[in-house]
Amino acid sequence: MNLEGQTYDSLTANFGWRVPARYNIGVDVCDKWADGSGRLALIYEDPDGHATRYTFDELKTLSDRFANALQACGAQRGDRIGIFLSQSIETAIAHLAAYKAGMVAVPLFALFGIDAIEHRLGDSGAVALITDHAGVQKIDEIRAALPELRNVFSVDLDQHHGDAPAPVRSFWEALKRASAEFTPVDTSADDPAVIIYTSGTTGKPKGALHGHRVLPGHLPGVEISQQGFPAHATLMWTPADWAWIGGLFDVLLPSWHHGVAVLARRFAKFDGQAAFDLMARHAVSHTFLPPTALKMMRGVERPERWNLALRSVASGGESLGEELIGWGRKALGVTINEFYGQTECNVVVSSCAALFEPRFGAIGRAVPGHQVEIIDAHGNELPPGAIGDIAVAAPDPVMFLGYWRNEPATRGKFRGKFLLTGDLGTRDAEGFIRFVGRGDDVITSAGYRIGPASIEDSLLRHPAVSMAAVIGAPDAERTEIVMAFVVLNPGFVGDEALVREIQQHVKTRLAAHEYPREIRFVDSLPLTATGKVIRKALRAELAQDAGRPAEKKPEHQ
Repeated sequence: MNLEGQTYDSLTANFGWRVPARYNIGVDVCDKWADGSGRLALIYEDPDGHATRYTFDELKTLSDRFANALQACGAQRGDRIGIFLSQSIETAIAHLAAYKAGMVAVPLFALFGIDAIEHRLGDSGAVALITDHAGVQKIDEIRAALPELRNVFSVDLDQHHGDAPAPVRSFWEALKRASAEFTPVDTSADDPAVIIYTSGTTGKPKGALHGHRVLPGHLPGVEISQQGFPAHATLMWTPADWAWIGGLFDVLLPSWHHGVAVLARRFAKFDGQAAFDLMARHAVSHTFLPPTALKMMRGVERPERWNLALRSVASGGESLGEELIGWGRKALGVTINEFYGQTECNVVVSSCAALFEPRFGAIGRAVPGHQVEIIDAHGNELPPGAIGDIAVAAPDPVMFLGYWRNEPATRGKFRGKFLLTGDLGTRDAEGFIRFVGRGDDVITSAGYRIGPASIEDSLLRHPAVSMAAVIGAPDAERTEIVMAFVVLNPGFVGDEALVREIQQHVKTRLAAHEYPREIRFVDSLPLTATGKVIRKALRAELAQDAGRPAEKKPEHQ
């Protein structure tokens, strides 16, 4: 998007969607650049710091081969393909192959435990999975519960001994044996392309099904939040995993749509100094850094030590605040642009320093092409200053097709023509939107949006736990931490040893970022007449203990 000579108002007034009727993500982001020119697509840096470069020409050949390998194992158009890996060349190949074969990618966070994987693979009905040795070990425990999962490909299976006996096959051996000749499936923009599971704020995580149009739908938001991307862009990086919509559709795929190379390097544990070093060594020009990453980088002394090449930094997931934006200008040399969205409808609000100064306390203005309103309980648009639901008008290319196999939940996401974000906010006369609070119980911790339901379910699987309720407790570094209130079964003692045991139980069965960092043992939980936990009462109790006013947060009983 060219911002030269433009204003926010002129961009908004002159914007028009140009989404082709026939469109395929894989062809768009890879094949169109594979013209024999050797254009750089990906730099993969392994944990030892060794970097390998891949061109679009190579990516096309590799993804065509794997598309053939998927078809050879019986996967067909419309089938779901699980991708249980972190940032890597194999992750990229699997996504491209699935899209070009008309299949549906199901990205899975590499740190998920067996409960989280079992639900997502079982709910999606995935027929194939691409993972590594650690993933295979987890799958081994739940394979019997996944009858539709017919093929598991391991990227690090010993290739010197050929394919392992079923049910695990070598990813690279299967790819090498397949033909490099492949004709991409002719897909429409509305054909299913990817299922990304939500954080499970109400009930179990739901699969947000997106069509191929979701990538064109993301482009205006990415281009605005990245200062007129791809202007001045040479290399894009994010520490956010590609299993999340932020890593996949805010970084990897939009960059490749524009022919911009991506750096793949995800730290096992984020380190601010290592992030500075990585961006300097590779001359990263554009990046998406979640707020928690920025906060950790802010603690690094003398950031001027690194000669950064940054032209743009975008961030989203939590409010940044004046101090963090000021630090970014000094340490990173750019004004950090904050954006807002969610898995079902992403990057619909953004700041853009090239167009207007950030307004502290606001999350930005509606991205050109998206109609974002503040509405009341009846779906009516509210005037400036009034508090209501932040909502996005349909139709919209970035909006999901619906929740996978869950029509009631899909209907519940809408109020008239508006998709409800579940968040409350206000808008001023100039269109700046302010986030007021959450309309559900989502926990925002270290950039992750975490729902309590899956954690509570995991807690209840521990033999010591009779009842459990999970809320977010305020935390200076992470915004919130996961906190659990636990009622014990008879015969168990709520000591520090049990706390550690329960924490490890959740950490290994769900994910490392979802375990309760604080556990409070209680005799009972506050319940409604229908037996639902009143989390508002728990938050009030926590606030009272801390000697601060209780957070005003709507409760859906």
